[in-house]
Amino acid sequence: MKCRIVLSALMLTTSLISAPTFADEHESKVIPANKVKWGYLNPLRGEQSPGAADLWGDRTADTPTGMLVRFKKGFESPPHIHNITYRGIVIEGQMHNDDPTAEKMWMPTGSFWTQPAGENHTTAANGTTNLIYLEIDSGPYLVKPTNKQFDNGEHPLNLHKDNLVWLNKSDINNINANAVQTTFLWGNTDASYGSMIKLPAGFKGEISTNENEFRAVIIAGSVQYSSKGNLQNLSAGSYIESAGKFIHSLENKSNIPATIYIRSNETYQVN
Repeated sequence: MKCRIVLSALMLTTSLISAPTFADEHESKVIPANKVKWGYLNPLRGEQSPGAADLWGDRTADTPTGMLVRFKKGFESPPHIHNITYRGIVIEGQMHNDDPTAEKMWMPTGSFWTQPAGENHTTAANGTTNLIYLEIDSGPYLVKPTNKQFDNGEHPLNLHKDNLVWLNKSDINNINANAVQTTFLWGNTDASYGSMIKLPAGFKGEISTNENEFRAVIIAGSVQYSSKGNLQNLSAGSYIESAGKFIHSLENKSNIPATIYIRSNETYQVN
């Protein structure tokens, strides 16, 4: 019996040490946009494929993942489906994602869409440079032919940035800073959810969180990020994450608003 207990304890200890974690409870992880390591969304197609870079997770495994995907001007995919549902936010350029017969609706920076698993669609890019943040709740992320299409009961959503509904400090209790706005994109605040915040020019404040999962991507503009005395300038496409109780200090020194997408599993506070 004693040997079994010791062996079980050793196995548990080994499991805890080797288990992947995305951040130390008292540290944040930051990936500036210019430090992102790029590959291809479909490596077999090489330069014909959109570029891709996992910010967190692993798009080739059965796990939630957030990635950047970039497209050349004029890119248009053939009709296809995906095995899983994904969400997309435009960071740069103009993107279209819809039924193959739909007229093009070009979505600019800050626009949001969802693509249900199994639904036939095409994706196109029209900007000089085109960059999106793409997120999945399970994987792997696969592309399949249209003859594999199926109906999973979800409906697609294409939300142009001009149709987003922004809430102010007076509308919601987790925004305590003047002129900061927020919009909810998916999920609910009792579980995992996605939202965006807009920090005005000249903003200097904090995002405080107790969440087990806090992930943020700069969508538009730029911020100066401070953590434990370390300053970093983060442009669009940069990534921040933390776990547990943490305070993220941010300053928008530019003359335009900065937009940040946040995925979390509890309500955060902007002060």
